[in-house]
Amino acid sequence: MKNQQAFHIRSYLASDREAVRRLCCQTGFLGKPIDPVYEDRELFADFLTTYYTDHEPESSFVVEANGELVGYLLGSRRPLLNQLYSFYQNVCLFLRALLRYPCYHERSRRFVRWLLMNGWREVPAAPRRTPHFHINLLPEARKVSTTRALLSAYFGYLYRSGEKRVYGQIVTFESRRGEKMFARYGFRVMNRAEITKYKAFHPESVYLSTVVKNLETAEPLRVSNR
Repeated sequence: MKNQQAFHIRSYLASDREAVRRLCCQTGFLGKPIDPVYEDRELFADFLTTYYTDHEPESSFVVEANGELVGYLLGSRRPLLNQLYSFYQNVCLFLRALLRYPCYHERSRRFVRWLLMNGWREVPAAPRRTPHFHINLLPEARKVSTTRALLSAYFGYLYRSGEKRVYGQIVTFESRRGEKMFARYGFRVMNRAEITKYKAFHPESVYLSTVVKNLETAEPLRVSNR
């Protein structure tokens, strides 16, 4: 049974690239497939994963179960390089999206218009020159023990590299990922902003929260069996 699977945390490998991109799209709409919101999986995965898989793969980790990738943590401890790459990438992806825009259905066009008009406004402030990460897990891997083990692997890597702080920007809403969950992993919520791109699809208000943690020791997080 799926809930009895053994989950294995390991470093990202180049051979994981396609599985990471696929999982990114499978979970891109509040943990569900992105397709109802945006149909162009190639550009969506490029935007969210390419820097990490192609330019800083050593800072990422994956979750396996029965030989299949069921989750990942994509991280970066080179904020300046990440920011420079993101600027260049955003221009390139914007031009590619414009070329494909006439072929998109209306929901995808609405998503592109949101990116142009509101997307940049709805990103909360984050610490500069600080490592960061984001996590995606398939439903069967969304367990406290799996999340703790994944974070522990990344935090240990950062600590051994001499880093002092880390932040993440996490999508939150009323029934998922509240502030108490962040506190469980030693984070504090720095700020948050409401994101409006899901209003046509989701009844609850959705927020992007910036959460920050001080890396005080290299000891792993205590793992629960829940």
